[in-house]
Amino acid sequence: MSENTYDVIVIGGGISGLSAAKLLVEQGLNPVVLEARDRVGGRTFTVRNKETKWVDLGGAYIGPTQNRILRLAKQYGVQTYKVNEVESLVHYVKGKSYPFKGSFPPMWNPLALMDYNNLWRTMDEMGKEIPREAPWRAPHAEEWDKMTMQQLFDKILWTSAARRFATLFVNVNVTSEPHEVSALWFLWYVKQCGGTMRIFSTTNGGQERKFAGGSSQISEGMHGELGDRVKLQSPVCSIDQTRDLVEVKTVSGETYKGRYVILAIPPLLNMKIHFNPELPPLRNQLISRVPMGSVIKCMVYYRENFWRKKGYCGSMVIDEEESPIGLTLDDTKPDGSMPCIMGFILSRKCRKLCELSKEERKKMICEIYSRVLGTDEALHPAHYEEKNWCEEEYSGGCYTAYFPPGILTQYGKVLREPVERLYFAGTETATEWSGYMEGAVQAGERAAREILCAMGKITPSQIWKPEPESMDVPALPFVTSFWERNLPSVGGFFRFVGVSTMLSLLTATGLVAYRKGLLPRS
Repeated sequence: MSENTYDVIVIGGGISGLSAAKLLVEQGLNPVVLEARDRVGGRTFTVRNKETKWVDLGGAYIGPTQNRILRLAKQYGVQTYKVNEVESLVHYVKGKSYPFKGSFPPMWNPLALMDYNNLWRTMDEMGKEIPREAPWRAPHAEEWDKMTMQQLFDKILWTSAARRFATLFVNVNVTSEPHEVSALWFLWYVKQCGGTMRIFSTTNGGQERKFAGGSSQISEGMHGELGDRVKLQSPVCSIDQTRDLVEVKTVSGETYKGRYVILAIPPLLNMKIHFNPELPPLRNQLISRVPMGSVIKCMVYYRENFWRKKGYCGSMVIDEEESPIGLTLDDTKPDGSMPCIMGFILSRKCRKLCELSKEERKKMICEIYSRVLGTDEALHPAHYEEKNWCEEEYSGGCYTAYFPPGILTQYGKVLREPVERLYFAGTETATEWSGYMEGAVQAGERAAREILCAMGKITPSQIWKPEPESMDVPALPFVTSFWERNLPSVGGFFRFVGVSTMLSLLTATGLVAYRKGLLPRS
C-alpha cells in the first residue's frame, strides 16, 4: 500500500485499540494505531521512579475470569502477584475500627444484617434477568432504567448502615453516585463482572492480583510488537467516509487512509472528532449522554509496613463522609519493599477535593489513615503519588463511562453498532468485565473480528469468541450459606412479626372467649 494507506485505522492506543491492531496483524492485515498521547496504555499508566520502582496510577487490578488480559500477560512474560489480604481488613465506622475477614464487613445489628444480606441477594437476583450482550432487552428494562440506584436503595433498604455501604459500593465500582446511575445499567455492570462477590472481592475477585512491574507492560508489549504502526501524539480531529477509502486527519495535519476504522476511545471523546457524513441520530446523541466517572488514585508510601505489624493487611473500608478515601488496598511490592497504601478519592469527594493542592490531599489522607489504623506512624509518609483522572483530556475521567437513567434502553443498542466502515471498541462496549482491562481486550478483539467478517475472512459466528479459563488464575465458586440464602429482608421480617403477633392475639382472644362461654361449644 502507498504511504499512510492501511487496511484498518485504529483510533486509540490503549489496551483495546492495541488488542484490535495486534489481532489484525496476526490475520495478515496492515493496521495503523493513532494515539493522542505521547504514550500507549490509555487508562492504564505505570510511572517508574526511584521512590516507587513502579506504580500503577491507572487501571491495575485483575483476577479470576479475566482470562483475555491474563493470556496477553502470559504471552509477554508479565507475572502476576496477589494483593495482600493475609491479615485482617478494617471497617471504620462512627469513629471506630473493626477488624474483619472476608469480602464484606460484617453487620452486628440484626436489622442491618438482614438489610445488608438482602441488598446483595436482590442485586444478584435482579442481575440474572439482564442479558450481558443486550441489557436493554431485560424483561423489566424500561422500569429499571427509569430508576436510579438511589431510588432502588430507597425502595429496598431500611437501615442507615446498609444505605451508607450501598452508596460506597456504587462509588467504588463505578466512581459515580447512586443518584447519577441507571439501576438497569448498574445491575448489568455488576452482573457482567460475575456478581456482587466477584466484583468487590480481593481474594477470588476483581482485585485479587496485580502485574509485577505494572500494567502498562501489557500495552508496551503490544506496542513493541506493532512497532512503527503505532503513531503517538496523533490526536484525530476528523473522519471522512465519503470517498473510496476512509480518510482520517490528525490535529497536526497528517492524513491516513484506510478501508475501515476502529474507534477504541470512550464514547464521550467521539465529540472531539468531526464526522463526514454526520453520525446517525442515535449514535450522535449517545456520545453526549454517557459521562465519565470521577476518581483520584492516591498512593502513600511509608518507610515501614506498620499496618501489617498491627495485624492489618492494608485493606480499609472507611465509612465516614468527611474521609477523602472510601476504600484502600495494600500496594506494597511483592518482595515486601516500598510499603504503600493505595486509596481512591471517589465521585462526589473527588469533585470536591480536586480543588485542593496535592499536599492538602496528602495531609487529609494521612490523617484518616492514622485514625483508622490507630497510630501516628501514618502521619509521616516517605513519598506520595496521585493521579487525578478528571483532568485527563484524552480520557475525560475514570474508570469508565456510566449510563444515567433512561439512556441504556433508548441508546444502548447502537453502542457497538457499526456506522458504515466505522467499528467501535473500548472497554465500554464489552460484555464481560466492561470498565476493566479485560473488557478492553474483549472489545478490541471483537471489533477486529467484525472487520474480518466484513472482509469475508471469518463467519459471523466467529466474531464473539469465548476465551478458555486461565490455568494460572482459576476461578473458584462463591459458596453462600443457608442464612445468606434464606434470611428474610427487614420488610419480610416485619411482615412475619406482624402476622405472628396478629395470630397470637387472635388465639389469646379466642381462648379467653371460649373460657368465658362466649364461643359456642361443639
